[in-house]
Amino acid sequence: MRLMKSIFSELEKPRADRPLGSGWLSGALSVLIGLLCVASVLVMRFPGTLSSPDLAELVGSVPIRSLVHAMLVLGYGLSFLSLLLSRRTTLAVTGFFLCVVAALLYGPPSGAAAGDAGIYFGLDFFVLKILTVGLLFLPLERMFPHRGEQTVLRQDWREDFFYFAVSSLMVQVLNYLTFAPTTAVNNTFDLSQIRHHIFDLPLVVQVVLIMMATDFIQYWVHYAFHKVPFLWRFHSIHHSVEHLDWIAGARMHFFEIAILRGLTALPMLTLGFSPTAVETYLVIVYFYSAFIHSNIGWRFGALERFFVTPRFHHWHHGSEREAIDINFASHFPIYDWLFGTYHMPDQRWPEAYGVAGEDMPKGYVKQFFHPFRPKRPKS
Repeated sequence: MRLMKSIFSELEKPRADRPLGSGWLSGALSVLIGLLCVASVLVMRFPGTLSSPDLAELVGSVPIRSLVHAMLVLGYGLSFLSLLLSRRTTLAVTGFFLCVVAALLYGPPSGAAAGDAGIYFGLDFFVLKILTVGLLFLPLERMFPHRGEQTVLRQDWREDFFYFAVSSLMVQVLNYLTFAPTTAVNNTFDLSQIRHHIFDLPLVVQVVLIMMATDFIQYWVHYAFHKVPFLWRFHSIHHSVEHLDWIAGARMHFFEIAILRGLTALPMLTLGFSPTAVETYLVIVYFYSAFIHSNIGWRFGALERFFVTPRFHHWHHGSEREAIDINFASHFPIYDWLFGTYHMPDQRWPEAYGVAGEDMPKGYVKQFFHPFRPKRPKS
């Protein structure tokens, strides 16, 4: 327990106490890469349990194994660099230890065969999202921050990282809940003619149509989660984040994820869009969701009228009066224009984030049960 506190204490050091060249960055990266290596090796050894079917064919392939090798070498190198630069060895030793554990576990896959039917956990999905989304936005937020005083490992990052992990590991359950409304619609209505025409459209047109259709549904579902008191109790968990960054969007109650995904996926999965168009849209969504929550202070000028940007969505999360119940769209602000909820003050960002007037609990378990308990005024 003391070791864990020491590691977290080092990771959460203020920016002023970890200048470039102090060994903190290389040490923190060695810990992150070490964790990813351990997770990757576990997936390779137990693919039937820890791998989602969509990615099962990649597990154990030459490119993936080569990537794990490269990650191990990089993790070792960064841990040694941190040892050379820093007097405090906690992060360097932890990163080195994790890489050693991964190397000892490394070997040919064992256990259930990849792709077996049954219960599985998306550990591979989690690793993939960290490697792509996380490693893209972490340096961008450091180089181009909206709030310069906000550190990459800001307050409550552990809480949101846990949400991020849960949504990845529970991918099988979430997929089942997502497809439930689609199955009901497909069994009730004959949409074969519409599907035929949509399937023949160019890929780019299909992707744009998916984005517009899902965003329209999402707008009204999102609106309902704000306006219906019972639903707001679940959605308030998402708004309890007081420091926005790329991982903040992961803080969502399991009930809300199921409802939101199930309903917004209806047009995408029932109207006959090609699998390639659906997969392209899903990749866009993973990056776009992280982008609009991120602590990136870029200015987009006229593009902000046509696409949701971090500043647009940050206003949705603002806690001041002018930020309440605005900017519900996730892709296109035109829906907020049409329905009277658009708000984008010139060059300004909200002053603060979070839920005003309500005392929100800390921790995943307490937040999970929060919607079912009596409302507590903010102390």
